Amino acid sequence: MQQLSIIVVLITFALSGNAFSDPHTESDAVSSNRNTPVTLFLSGDVMLGRGIDQILPHRNNPILYERYMRDARDYVKLAEQTNGPIRKPVDCRYIWGDAIEIMDRNMPDVRIINLETSITRSDDAWENKGIHYRMHPDNTECLRTAKIDFTSLANNHVLDWGYEGLAETLSSIEQAGIHAAGAGENRNRAESPSLVNVPGKARVIITAWASDYSGVPSAWVATEQRPGVNRLVSLDTEDVQRIANSIRKHKKTGDIVVLTIHWGSNWGYHIPREQIEFARRLIDEAGVDVVHGHSSHHAKGIEVYRNKLIIYGRGDLLNDYEGIGGHEAYRADLALMYFADIDPQTGNLINLKMAPVQIKNLRINHANHADTAWLANMLNREGKLFGTQVKQRPDRQFELEWE
Repeated sequence: MQQLSIIVVLITFALSGNAFSDPHTESDAVSSNRNTPVTLFLSGDVMLGRGIDQILPHRNNPILYERYMRDARDYVKLAEQTNGPIRKPVDCRYIWGDAIEIMDRNMPDVRIINLETSITRSDDAWENKGIHYRMHPDNTECLRTAKIDFTSLANNHVLDWGYEGLAETLSSIEQAGIHAAGAGENRNRAESPSLVNVPGKARVIITAWASDYSGVPSAWVATEQRPGVNRLVSLDTEDVQRIANSIRKHKKTGDIVVLTIHWGSNWGYHIPREQIEFARRLIDEAGVDVVHGHSSHHAKGIEVYRNKLIIYGRGDLLNDYEGIGGHEAYRADLALMYFADIDPQTGNLINLKMAPVQIKNLRINHANHADTAWLANMLNREGKLFGTQVKQRPDRQFELEWE
């Protein structure tokens, strides 16, 4: 039987390397049912540092170097002032809240996140950086609690606590048995994709990148001699070719390629023309089947281009922003959990379901009816540019429709 593979190309900075690759990737991805879709869980940014780190069983030093906040525990106080007290410490399951039940109900084959947090005890805060996120390494079990299969580390917080912090992040994720890509001990390791088998269905190859417009400092770029992040120079022909070459080294007939990228500003629904053109070129020229974009703190429009899924911005699945004012119009407390059914033979999108959730009490909760309607209206409004809209299902989830 023909070997099937899924290449999930996460564009952010690339962490993973051979250390995170499944040792059985070359022989075990034999499909017993070639017509069974592969379901991918694609989440928004998961930010487990700062306030959330302070409510978990193991806490780092709460010191911060932000302009307006010097103690991470003050973010917990803001959340409690806004939505009520939190009994601390909480266990790992607490922060995921209703997300556990939602994921179990949708039964994804691969669970993919962008971890917007370093995992370290390091106190070596990157100088002149406005915000630093870190989670205590002993809380890495929280990722296993949600059965996370892969995390992208190509983002603007993985090196918040220096090279020691990056090394501890990589080690913690590897010890937890979680695949990763987007950052590493050198450029080759940062750029290398991660290979994940879906038994009986396919192989998933995941690669992660970040653009130079996502807040990743130029000093963080991985080189042949220096650890760092896998960052694109610009969204141009050279970058498309670089990604295509990376995919070509691993892709086999029948592979599904999902590419995740950390790009764009934190706020605003406008999607720059260069992002649209770049995403489409990745599909046309680099063999990508799913473009998985993140960086914005709120969800954005969705496109289906030549039957391939493009998510331009997913918003934050979990953060500690409760009580912080300034961008209320974007409803950063609301998020979507994306479940994409992908045809393992063609890489085409078969179906996309989205579960609306709300961040409240520093955990993920089902969104209420009014907030669900708000999200549906936003997706339909922003989807007009791409000919997409959503309909609500009886199970309170959305289903994407496209022309």
